[in-house]
Amino acid sequence: MAATRDFVVRFAGEGGQGMVTASEALAAAAAQVGYHVMTFVTFPSQIMGGPTWSQCRISVTPALSNGDTLDVLVAFNEEAYAVHKEELRDGGILVYDSAVFEIPEEDRGGMNVLALPYEELGKSTGNPRAANMVILGAIAQFVEWPEKYLEDFNVRRFTRGRPNDAEVVAANSMGLGLGRDAARSSGFSLGELANPVPPDYEQIIIKGNESLALGGIAAGVNFFVGYPISPATSILVYMEQNLRGEGTFVYQASSEIESINTIVGAGYVGKKAMTSTAGPGFSLMSEGLGMAWMMEVPCVVVDVQRGGPATGLPTKSEQSDLYMAMHPAHGDSQLPVIAPGTIEECFYAAMHALNWAERYQGPVILLSEHMLSERVQNIRKPDPGLVPVENRQVYTGTNGYLRYESETVSPMPLPGGPGAYVANASEHDAIGDTTHLPARHVHMTQRRFGKLKLLEDTPYEKRNEQHDVVIMPWGGSKGPAHEAYERMMEADVPVGWYYTMFISPLNPALLDELRQKKLVLVPELNYLGQLSSILRQHGVNARSITQYTGLPFKVADLVERITAEVEAASRSTVGV
Repeated sequence: MAATRDFVVRFAGEGGQGMVTASEALAAAAAQVGYHVMTFVTFPSQIMGGPTWSQCRISVTPALSNGDTLDVLVAFNEEAYAVHKEELRDGGILVYDSAVFEIPEEDRGGMNVLALPYEELGKSTGNPRAANMVILGAIAQFVEWPEKYLEDFNVRRFTRGRPNDAEVVAANSMGLGLGRDAARSSGFSLGELANPVPPDYEQIIIKGNESLALGGIAAGVNFFVGYPISPATSILVYMEQNLRGEGTFVYQASSEIESINTIVGAGYVGKKAMTSTAGPGFSLMSEGLGMAWMMEVPCVVVDVQRGGPATGLPTKSEQSDLYMAMHPAHGDSQLPVIAPGTIEECFYAAMHALNWAERYQGPVILLSEHMLSERVQNIRKPDPGLVPVENRQVYTGTNGYLRYESETVSPMPLPGGPGAYVANASEHDAIGDTTHLPARHVHMTQRRFGKLKLLEDTPYEKRNEQHDVVIMPWGGSKGPAHEAYERMMEADVPVGWYYTMFISPLNPALLDELRQKKLVLVPELNYLGQLSSILRQHGVNARSITQYTGLPFKVADLVERITAEVEAASRSTVGV
């Protein structure tokens, strides 16, 4: 029997029961020996309790999605079992604590069920927190992992220089053994997981929000102000812990309005300024963003998208802020938008966003999403040298400078230096004084929009572009769409691939190619089909494949829906 090359485990229960910890520990242990890993976590917007689950995918090859079906379901309570049991594949294994609830006899026929009293077994080690180790030991046995994998992880993770480290490691090791013994006694097996093939490049294991924050630091951000809001809070926390040194400033504001106004002020005086928020906070920043657009002040706003309007789904994933990101302010404005699709791209997207802000002298929106924010993944160690850091043009001449006279970007004076001007949120003349003259408004509007052309020369991906039907995902849907595309290539489905994280402005060359296509399919997590409607405004025949469940696409669903669209397009061509 051939070894399996892919393995998916879900831990489900109530918030605070350790599901995220267990999932991330399994991922870290697998990454440590050379597997590719990806986690996905979803939880309610409360500190403790509420239905929570975390999923870990372990693969011999790079993981592009969090996985469609489950090989193992660890149900921490009866509700979790009832909600998630249908996603357990045939031949999969259900693990539950028989001291907490029981599985009805009528349900046992179609699945392998292991009653594992992990809480009791964990306490028997002398460390109640070893319950998760009991579970991990059982999971490792199901795929015939060498004992060394988790034992080495245990020593490495819990040797921290504390007086009781040895006792903790010993208790955890005992827990792993108890779990292995229980799994071995059950007779259940998923077959051997193929040996890892460690990559020939250096990796790090990191979350999306951390990757994004690191990219900002690499690009020279030296002023960060934010207000806590799910799922963006960890960016603020990371900056508080890591953005340090002379000339840097990090602050937790009292509101998103304070955040945006503060970073606009910082950008005005020459700082590389940044904030992070989610949809509701981004709405509050609308007027401040319009002000930065009018004043032409560099700054970056990270919007980590969540589900729905208003409070909506604070801890679920959606791609429904694109319209707002491009046009957050009243009046004629169009802000630059960069939307990374992978954890690795989060790093480079932050660098590009800060560069863009400096280059065109205005606000830039970095549009992330929940599915990227808190998931753990091992990625190629980012190389800041791939994105040369840019700094704004600073005016060094004499006074009498007309800051807004030219038709495109012009050097920025800094307060205290030569070239005094007014950074004015009202329409203004060449020096920044308020004016309502029609000719000035025409000039300034054309100047503001004209500067966007400085951002159009951006890279994009394309494969099999000879086909008349292509798919073009954006943001976090890139991973599931990419995996779906690979499956369709194996099945000889005639479809091409396009992708870019530079959403606004779109590269004119990319648009020219898309206009030649019979149909551009856009997988995106929203109801309105936002990117496809933007593409249609540019003359592209685009149609969305949408989902708005608060969860990422399943690869199998995308394969089915895209293949059906390709076949329908082919039949219509034959009919002509």
